[in-house]
Amino acid sequence: MDIDRELFEKKARQHGYSKIAGIDEAGRGPLAGPVVAAAAILPQEFDLPYLDDSKRLSPKRREELFSAIYKQAISIGIGIVDPVEIDRINILQASLLSMRMAVDNLRPAPDYLLVDGTFTIRSPVPQQAIKHGDRRCLSIAAASIIAKVTRDRLMGLYDEEFPEFGFGKNKGYGTEEHRAAIRTFGYCWIHRKTFRGVREYVKGLL
Repeated sequence: MDIDRELFEKKARQHGYSKIAGIDEAGRGPLAGPVVAAAAILPQEFDLPYLDDSKRLSPKRREELFSAIYKQAISIGIGIVDPVEIDRINILQASLLSMRMAVDNLRPAPDYLLVDGTFTIRSPVPQQAIKHGDRRCLSIAAASIIAKVTRDRLMGLYDEEFPEFGFGKNKGYGTEEHRAAIRTFGYCWIHRKTFRGVREYVKGLL
């Protein structure tokens, strides 16, 4: 049986909400780079074939959907938390902070939030956390694509600055090639110094 991926938005509208934002983040697991969140308010008549959890889509499809979502969305907000702040407050708090920043950047402001995962964010706006929301909720799926593509593009820029780490290919994740590069070259400023795989090479700093 097919899942109604607009069910959460429909229920929110039944309770009188109209500007419903889906929120997701990308980049919790990598050894390097920021965590990036996106919030998306979609029109009620929104219909975009192939829209799905960003992790289940090819890079080419994500890029296509990224452009289409920006054209159709009522509003999109982005939140970015850099590696220094991730090390300072931990990755969970940084992820929640990036989500809150994304919501704060929405214009018009939302009146209801659908948040991917099991945690809500610090906000006065009524909200609901949805486990596996990027697979179950249309607006969260849209946000997941915006967050993923935005972060991948940022890592492409970092690849130009630090080509030895292969960020354009690994996006900061701990591939064997990336770990080998850390062993050879050490770490750079976008590495997360509290993460296993990097912290072993940080001496006298932590």
